[in-house]
Amino acid sequence: MDFNYTVEQEAFRAELRAWLDAEKAAGSFGDINTTSLDAYVEHGRRWQKRLYDAGWCGLHWPAQYGGRGIGVIEQIIFQEELGRVGSPQLVNLLALSMVGPLIIEQGSEAQKKRYLRSILDASEIWCQGYSEPGAGSDLAAIKTKAIRDGDEFVVNGQKVWTSYAQYAEFCILLVRTDPESKKHRGLTLMILDMKSSGIDVRPLRQMNGDSEFNEVYLDDVRIPVENVIGNEGAGWQMAISLLMHERATLTFQRQLQSRVAFNEMLQFAREFDARGSAPADDPITRQCLAQAYIESEAMRLTATRHLTDRMKREDPPGPEGSMEKLFWSEMYQRMLEIPMSMSGAYAMLDGEDARAPLGGRWPHLYMYSRGRTIAAGTSEVQRGIIAQRVLGLPKDR
Repeated sequence: MDFNYTVEQEAFRAELRAWLDAEKAAGSFGDINTTSLDAYVEHGRRWQKRLYDAGWCGLHWPAQYGGRGIGVIEQIIFQEELGRVGSPQLVNLLALSMVGPLIIEQGSEAQKKRYLRSILDASEIWCQGYSEPGAGSDLAAIKTKAIRDGDEFVVNGQKVWTSYAQYAEFCILLVRTDPESKKHRGLTLMILDMKSSGIDVRPLRQMNGDSEFNEVYLDDVRIPVENVIGNEGAGWQMAISLLMHERATLTFQRQLQSRVAFNEMLQFAREFDARGSAPADDPITRQCLAQAYIESEAMRLTATRHLTDRMKREDPPGPEGSMEKLFWSEMYQRMLEIPMSMSGAYAMLDGEDARAPLGGRWPHLYMYSRGRTIAAGTSEVQRGIIAQRVLGLPKDR
């Protein structure tokens, strides 16, 4: 396939590149090395709004809902340029990559007008209410119930591993509206206002010190019927559609995360000196860095190939997204082992120690990366999807 861009697309890149370079010089990125989640989210809101106000956020979303409607390829260029310049990730990533596209495809006109623009400018952050203590990889086993009461549903249950729930204004919530049906049926996807009465958010402390994940308890929470996405009882189809967006289009955003880490790692290899020489002087370290770059480029080109193929066929995201998610999550872990090795004994120091390289960023990212093979579907689940839906192999049970 042809990986070259058109003249118009390269002109778009040049304009975006000039704007990003100016913003970086002005200090708009803030401290991307911060290990404080509160600071990351606070600054992330400001940075995403700045991008939106300048016309760079929601490039392929319809113009009538706040986007620019100029195509997916420009969105790829946008992600590439964010990675080149070392931009922070967009704080409302879940909503940009999954919730927004689902509402555009399946939401009512009222939902599109109400929620899409505020997703783009990060004035309203979203979280995802899928997993439960007894329903992680087996998502259809959820037990959170929503009972119809006139024009509202009354919801009771518990969700877990809910990223950014403590910051979110809304939650995309999967519930069981028909407890008598088979487990894949009787599910409904709806929008939960996180300011509703009866919600208790309890942060979970992770091994890197963050509390990105949360438990969310729902006690007689009332949700208007108009907040249902799609139809009542069609929640499994809506949930799978959302996950397909996560495992496909989100790959390009994940590449921003890994590419920024890779570029920082290269600079660190040239400058860090704890043994009388820089790590880049070691041939084994250089070989590891080269391998990380090869894997990163293979990921980028594979994701571009899948996206181009889908655009030609005008199909929704499919199971090939599981290939990208599986490879990226394991690649990211391998990549972050390199700066940990380069740091030597200093890799054991966190950001509270003045001797910690880059303020403890490497151990913070390394421990964070361990969860990437669990979040958004475990590696084991992804391999099962690839085996059955891509390779056509029989089910294992």
